[in-house]
Amino acid sequence: MANPNLNNQTEGLTSADKEFENNIRPKEINEFSGQQQIIDNLIIFIRAAKLRGEALDHVLFHGPPGLGKTTLSRIVANELGVNIKETSGPVIEKPGDLAGLLTSLGPKDVLFIDEIHRLSTVVEEYLYSAMEDYRIDIMIDSGPSARSIQINLSPFTLIGATTRSGLLTAPLLSRFAIKSRLEYYDAQTLQKIILRSADILKASISSEAAGEIARRSRGTPRIANGLLRRVRDFAQVLNDNQIDLGITQHSLKALNVDSHGLDEMDNRILSAIIEKFKGGPVGITTIATAVSEEPGTLEEVYEPFLIQEGFIKRTPRGREVTDKAYQHLGKTPPTLGATGTLFSM
Repeated sequence: MANPNLNNQTEGLTSADKEFENNIRPKEINEFSGQQQIIDNLIIFIRAAKLRGEALDHVLFHGPPGLGKTTLSRIVANELGVNIKETSGPVIEKPGDLAGLLTSLGPKDVLFIDEIHRLSTVVEEYLYSAMEDYRIDIMIDSGPSARSIQINLSPFTLIGATTRSGLLTAPLLSRFAIKSRLEYYDAQTLQKIILRSADILKASISSEAAGEIARRSRGTPRIANGLLRRVRDFAQVLNDNQIDLGITQHSLKALNVDSHGLDEMDNRILSAIIEKFKGGPVGITTIATAVSEEPGTLEEVYEPFLIQEGFIKRTPRGREVTDKAYQHLGKTPPTLGATGTLFSM
């Protein structure tokens, strides 16, 4: 059975997915599990801003998809007691779009821009003065009659989220006073998240089953919750609505999610590097062509986890698989001959 794109987090969510995610998202900071250092710091920053009666400094959340950047942004607004407006980089096509958003913000409100690395250069330049001086200059008309008008803004907090912080320009990056990188979650924290989500879903799940899902969730809450929903489907049809260890293992096998949390695409990537490129090094664009996937998706969604888990590594010449990848796929790694030359088996 094909994996239903549980790991393809760059695709648009269906209305049912969005409703599910909104229902299970924690609303308050003390409900958020994981990322403890970030949470501890945010508590201090939010409290200090409220004591001073000021807008919170601009915040950048960055890291792999599905780790809670949007959730944390909403929690920050809730903890500040202000409104939040949400948009994404590609949606803001021209300065007028940005001006409309900024002028609609009340004092100390939050503007959340997802995929902020995809802002156009023109829009980004308008954002500089808005972030620093709470004002924007808009050009009216064109040609000889063109003129600039200055619009003052209420003090606000910009929260940017990105999976590609390296693509942010230095001027924009420097304007975020608070920068937080979200890391992958450990299995224990994911198990806690799964048990909470199951309770919200009114699904009966054993601790062992939650732990099994957690271990195969690539350190990512969004994937953990997605797997929980699919396992619940199997349990409803095949196991009288009981999510136990047996039905969980059966479900994950049917979904092509192996014991390491690697799915069909992960294994295709590793197999392509080994079988077509002798283990590497090979460029990301070449790998993407070999597995029929976008290079950006490989870099944002698949590669970070494969690197963290030690299946591939980056080198100046490209990506290489490790001995762990060979062992995982049951293949024999290349060996060094007596002369030190690398020979493939």
